[in-house]
Amino acid sequence: MSLASGTRLGPYEIVAPLGAGGMGEVYRARDTRLDRTVAIKVLPQHLAHTPEARQRFEREARAVSALSHPHICTLHDVGSQDGVDYLIMEYLEGETLSARLEKGSLPLDVVVLYGVELADALDKAHRQGIVHRDLKPGNIMLTKSGAKLLDFGLAKAVVPPITGATLTAAVTRTMPVTQQDTIVGTFQYMSPEQIEGKELDGRSDIFSLGTVLYEMLTGRRAFEGKTQLSVASAILEKEPAPIGSSKPMTPATLDHAIRRCLAKDPEQRWQTARDLALELKWIGESGSQGGVPAPAIVRTKTREQLAWLVALVCALAAATFAVLHWKRAPEKVRIVRSYVKPMPDSSFLLSGQISGFALSPDGLRLAYVAQTADGKKLLWVRPVDSLQAQALAGTEEATYPFWSPDSRTIGFFAAGKLKKIDASGGPPLALCEAPNARGGTWNQEGVILFAPNINAPILRVSASGGAAVQVTSMDSAEGEITNRWPQFLPDGRHYLYLAGSFFGFKENPSNNIVIGSLDSKENRQLLHVHGGAMYASGHILFMRQNTLMAQSFDTKRLELVGDPVPIADPVQQDELTLHSDFSASQNGLLAYLEGNSGSGRELILVDRTGKKVESVPGQDAYSLPRFSPDGKKVLFTLSSSGFDIWSYDFAHGAKTRLTFGAAAGLANLFPTWSPDGRRISYTSVRGGKFSFYQKPADGSGNEELLLEATTHVKYVNDWSPDGKFLVYQDYQQGSAGVLILPLAGERKPFAIQQSPVFTMVRASFSPDGKWLAYCSNESGSFKVYVVPFPGPGGKWQVSTAEGDEPRWRHDGKELFYLSLDNKMMAAEVNSNGSSFVIGAVKPLFESRPYRTLVGSYDVSADGQRFILVYERGQLNAAITLVENWDAELGEK
Repeated sequence: MSLASGTRLGPYEIVAPLGAGGMGEVYRARDTRLDRTVAIKVLPQHLAHTPEARQRFEREARAVSALSHPHICTLHDVGSQDGVDYLIMEYLEGETLSARLEKGSLPLDVVVLYGVELADALDKAHRQGIVHRDLKPGNIMLTKSGAKLLDFGLAKAVVPPITGATLTAAVTRTMPVTQQDTIVGTFQYMSPEQIEGKELDGRSDIFSLGTVLYEMLTGRRAFEGKTQLSVASAILEKEPAPIGSSKPMTPATLDHAIRRCLAKDPEQRWQTARDLALELKWIGESGSQGGVPAPAIVRTKTREQLAWLVALVCALAAATFAVLHWKRAPEKVRIVRSYVKPMPDSSFLLSGQISGFALSPDGLRLAYVAQTADGKKLLWVRPVDSLQAQALAGTEEATYPFWSPDSRTIGFFAAGKLKKIDASGGPPLALCEAPNARGGTWNQEGVILFAPNINAPILRVSASGGAAVQVTSMDSAEGEITNRWPQFLPDGRHYLYLAGSFFGFKENPSNNIVIGSLDSKENRQLLHVHGGAMYASGHILFMRQNTLMAQSFDTKRLELVGDPVPIADPVQQDELTLHSDFSASQNGLLAYLEGNSGSGRELILVDRTGKKVESVPGQDAYSLPRFSPDGKKVLFTLSSSGFDIWSYDFAHGAKTRLTFGAAAGLANLFPTWSPDGRRISYTSVRGGKFSFYQKPADGSGNEELLLEATTHVKYVNDWSPDGKFLVYQDYQQGSAGVLILPLAGERKPFAIQQSPVFTMVRASFSPDGKWLAYCSNESGSFKVYVVPFPGPGGKWQVSTAEGDEPRWRHDGKELFYLSLDNKMMAAEVNSNGSSFVIGAVKPLFESRPYRTLVGSYDVSADGQRFILVYERGQLNAAITLVENWDAELGEK
């Protein structure tokens, strides 16, 4: 069965689906009594088809609910409504162990840590007479507080034992693992006695935990086969491959502990989970004895004597060789990790639209964007062997730097143009137009590839400047609306780029890294990722969620080789621009920004001096805040698991989810209020197409389509005071304009400000509806302008220098905007008929909000409070450097 959002089960309100499996469906829900988020599991009908089965299930469930342990997911409640049986569980944020294992094995110390936690959780349950019976990676959640066991003890009440009949059925089906992963996956973690249908006790769970530890350590399952029968036969009769064959540095003690878990006879296993937990804890704390690799220990006396004789001969030969050739003795490659801090009185700009860093191809220098104490955003260059960095004059508002192949020149974007500058300084040279660029790359023949706009194909231009020529095309039928983050491969003729859309889940199914060629229009997909990728040191580097992965790459066949290996975690990625915050040289130097993307943002309220007066509780991936007309609520977008719109009521301290597109892979964002505060309008991205919707602001009722979907990008900006119009920005290829959507009649949009060359965005209606403020880069950088609405008439420049995101005070006497050096500016304004008068313009306070495509702040009607999306830690951010990172790959 499937439950719609808003469905009530007792006091619990369904919010969105989380997943489904053979044991039922799981939903995210809200406990309306305690106003907390919970997880609801709805059980299939066949698991509770009789009153006796239901009573047994409830009895066992209530026993499990009494378990209190930091590494067991708490079962809060059990209930039944209209024939639907459900469980109320603790809501956990993180990823399942099965999802983590898709990235490869875990570090040894992490395996031991999780093993101690899981064994301790089992011990707690076993002492209360509860056996899990379904212990597997899919039932283990990895959270910030450690590993947590899910579905604890419920399998005992509802899963029938495996019988000869079920195994016979498995033989007749002979389905491969990849076709029935759920069923075979369960078999692969069962104990021998469970497969034989015998009575189980806690030692069965210990066997299952052994299979999980084995897989965590080696990256492969302990018992494998092409059919259910072959898997069951392996569990009953075979031993798993030696751990040392894939992890030769595994301590002998850990190898012994896991093999004792996997003993076929329960009497030969650890007899209690507590014994196993103590053993694993000792291994984690032990010295040299615990760290001895796991060799074959048992030897006969004769073989030992022979081995000693051979060893003596080899030692003498080695000593002689060392004396003769000591100068040639290879040294072990050292892996060095360090942090790069910004220069005093400056701070890195590493996320948002004015940001970026890049290592030179020779690995000798790092280029990065940083802001000085007086608010200037400049490109800096620092030798990696120096503590000093040099700011490059003339690079104001630089973003997304990239290097020439000889490491002498830096390409970057600023003032709507692609530019280059000598790495040692000098005047920058503008090469061509690039209004809202998304990355560039430079080959040995002096060709630069770059993405000029957020929804444009990749262009090529000479490094000496000239006309830009299109080299990629976008397949709108497949939902492809952007090509960005190009990166040349070593031959300088082929290149990588990201193709897809840029809203949705962290693993957007429409996003792929594509290989293109300067010599033909043919391209092909290389791998599915959500953000950009690059080639370095024989590998393709790319992101999986917040983990940086490396996979071997054959540069002649242009094919990936082997499996990807995690090399850094966590690494940040900007969820709006799809910019992955890492860079690598071609000689083994890696730079990346640590952290989980977006999780550290806050929504804070400040007064006109910048003093914090209130905040929305918690840290999350907040963006795009908008005050309600009465100032009592705020709309915002959350991109934690996708993109959806929420509201927060300051008086009641309650968050309410208003859209549910993320659950279906959609993106709803850029919200705005109707003048009366009763409705909201927003942009919705569905299948790579952009449309506008409206719905009641309290979340009730259905959404209504306002503007049909198009493949070109458009965002809602504001709602007119009379409720008759929406103003929005519309990105055609190469430019963006300000358009008006009438909400009555044929709803045919018309342009207020549009140009094929300049970008005009982020518009806002005056309180009387007679004026429209917007931003334009027609002067070379973004400034705030005002024009009459609906026109015609004059045009007035409000910002004295660069400015963005205009917002009006309710009486129309003041217009606020953000300067590009992050100061909140206030301009006195006055209108009289067709005339618009600009008075004093002054800064109110300095802020460092998370800068987005449409809005990072809003102002209350009286102009006394500002709500900001604040990204913590930016001032103290550091770039991580890893020297010889690729030397680790042979150890993983």
